[in-house]
Amino acid sequence: MIGRRPLLLSALAPCFVRHARAADVPRFGLGVASGQPQPQSLVLWTRLTGPDLPPQVPVHWELAHDEQFSRIAASGVESADAAWAHSVHAEPAGLAPARWYWYRFRALGQASAVGRTRTAPAADAPATLHAAIASCQRWDHGHYAAWRQLAAQPPDLLLFLGDYIYEYASRPDALRRHEGLMVRTLADYRRRYAQYKSDPALQAAHAACPWLLTWDDHELENDYAGSAPATPSGADMRSQRAAAYQAWWEHQPVAKALRPQGAEMRIFGQLDWGRLARIHLLDGRQYRHVQACPPPLRASGARRIAAADCPELQDPARSLLGAEQERWLAQGWDLNRPWNLLAQQTLMAPIDADNSGRVWTDGWDGYAPARQRLLATVAERRVPGAVVLGGDVHAHLVADLHAEPGNARSPVVASEFCGSSISSQGRAQALLATAMARNPHLHYGRADQRGYMAFKIDARQLQAQVMVVQRPEDPNSPVLEAARFVVDPQRPGPQRD
Repeated sequence: MIGRRPLLLSALAPCFVRHARAADVPRFGLGVASGQPQPQSLVLWTRLTGPDLPPQVPVHWELAHDEQFSRIAASGVESADAAWAHSVHAEPAGLAPARWYWYRFRALGQASAVGRTRTAPAADAPATLHAAIASCQRWDHGHYAAWRQLAAQPPDLLLFLGDYIYEYASRPDALRRHEGLMVRTLADYRRRYAQYKSDPALQAAHAACPWLLTWDDHELENDYAGSAPATPSGADMRSQRAAAYQAWWEHQPVAKALRPQGAEMRIFGQLDWGRLARIHLLDGRQYRHVQACPPPLRASGARRIAAADCPELQDPARSLLGAEQERWLAQGWDLNRPWNLLAQQTLMAPIDADNSGRVWTDGWDGYAPARQRLLATVAERRVPGAVVLGGDVHAHLVADLHAEPGNARSPVVASEFCGSSISSQGRAQALLATAMARNPHLHYGRADQRGYMAFKIDARQLQAQVMVVQRPEDPNSPVLEAARFVVDPQRPGPQRD
């Protein structure tokens, strides 16, 4: 139950007595986080750490109007259970819309770091939005200077678009090595999340603002599709999926209602940001058809293949989102707000990479009829301010989206901003530079840049900044603006600013 009075230290005394030795080890070693902001509620997260944790631990939380916690807005107690990795998902309600709060946790004689979060504006209120998109933070490929920068200049909302962890074992010469081998079991996934969340820059970014998250493939296994494995691991994919989904829920600031049921977990949904924007958050992995024409001797998996050699690519029944999610999105476009932001995992714009006619089957190019249906709906319904946000490809890309993808004579119906990786290495820039000349709908393309994209949005325009880490191997690297674009909600297509 949510209380309205400051937490009394005397209420914690029994915990102090029973677990006196607990104060000797860090109990909030993975930091704090918040997410899923609504006008009157949000989610607060932490996970208890250290040895000898009891099966159940009461964790007290506070949400305050000020950083000194002199005016408590809400407080309560959650049970951190061993069955769910002693994670905590508190859900304060009855909050004021469009305002910043501070929060903290207490358990076993210790207090957590203080986090900062905010609620969304009321549905009928005028609003502005400072947002950022980020993805692909492979631990052993680089440091997290991008997160340090985001924590120093936090947005109102951070959209994380997938590949929070990577499942691989590390090479011996990796910049900083993954602990353990290839991730397969629930214990493996928990250890990998704990390693990633031990990074102080990532902890600071989580503590600086609320996050809205989706996943991509590496939270489970590279290029997985539905319940089909992409690699011949011999694993039971339903069991592995259940383990991966549980560990994701245990380590992210998402609601209790999203707790997975075995190998099933719905994470797609919508968030309205006042009268300004509707954010559509998609799941591009769980419901998709397996990739067309998979590699030999495999049931699924991605490859680059000539379209002429794979007629299956043009099968209209195939979907990247699945039929239910496609219908949900088609019915959910907002025709009254100036902006519709589509937060999903990967590049939607078609890209002819090498003039060979080959298609990368894991991305939207591998599901061209489904992409056509999505953009045709945007065109037919004249969806205002349609902006697709993506990640996955480890490159900064800015593009026009045409009503008929690949047909430059068809009208531009949406804008696309695909952010590069936080740290995961990209392909050779020379390949993308060559592709840019053959793909006039691409306005910007840099595979040699790590970083994120930041946006300032009001009813008149969207301003986008391409933010670039100068030295990915340096945790203290400068992060600079490399390019700037603007979009008019009534005129689809990014323009250089």
